[in-house]
Amino acid sequence: MGSSRCESYINVSRQISNSEQDGAGKAISASAAKLRLLKSLKCTTKFEKAAWESGARLVAGVDEVGRGSLFGCVVAAACILDPVDRIRGLRDSKLLPEEEREKLAARIRQRAIAWAVAEVDVGRIDQINIYHASLLAMKLAVERLIPRPDFLLVDAAVIDFDCTQKKIIHGDALSASIAAASILAKVHRDAIVRAWDAVYPQYGLASNKGYSTPEHKRALREHGPCPMHRQSYAPVAAAGDWQPESELGHEEGERGK
Repeated sequence: MGSSRCESYINVSRQISNSEQDGAGKAISASAAKLRLLKSLKCTTKFEKAAWESGARLVAGVDEVGRGSLFGCVVAAACILDPVDRIRGLRDSKLLPEEEREKLAARIRQRAIAWAVAEVDVGRIDQINIYHASLLAMKLAVERLIPRPDFLLVDAAVIDFDCTQKKIIHGDALSASIAAASILAKVHRDAIVRAWDAVYPQYGLASNKGYSTPEHKRALREHGPCPMHRQSYAPVAAAGDWQPESELGHEEGERGK
């Protein structure tokens, strides 16, 4: 396995505290601070060029999407970009408007040397946990690439695949290949979750994509989880004890007899 040869790019990484201050001296959340950091990073082919110069021919970027979601599968993508066909506008999928992501995904699918996506379903996530499910999804995506890559650029992970790998912190904001994989995975997963919205409209999946928004958590409290929710996640598990108010009232009435 290539993990023994894996390097970690850390000089742009830093610990993000629970709160930082904005220009006006106001405290901002950790998520806002992370978003600010990601926006400040430049997505280039620096890491791809280093891999090509080392002798690699087929460099694949690898990323996953959906780890933080309460609902549905986790999706990973792998992508080998063409060195002589630059796709402009690639960056971390989280920083792109939906319409732009969709356009870029179409360009990537058309112009990349190879690309693949893979899903790990909610049952498997609950069985092996989201960390291992994410690694599995990334491995499956890489294994589906034709031709087979000889060098992997992976966003903050090392996967079980026998070739040289480079683990890059914030890789989807720094590497064009990882950004492309991030976009493909995001567009693929969003389409899956939007389709489930027609089945479970009470959760607002078309807008929240299954993530832990206040509206989604409120819906979980009101309606309880569905079979596609990740039962191993705390907000879902807490809502799993839910019973309809009518049934609770009936039980109280029965106990009072």
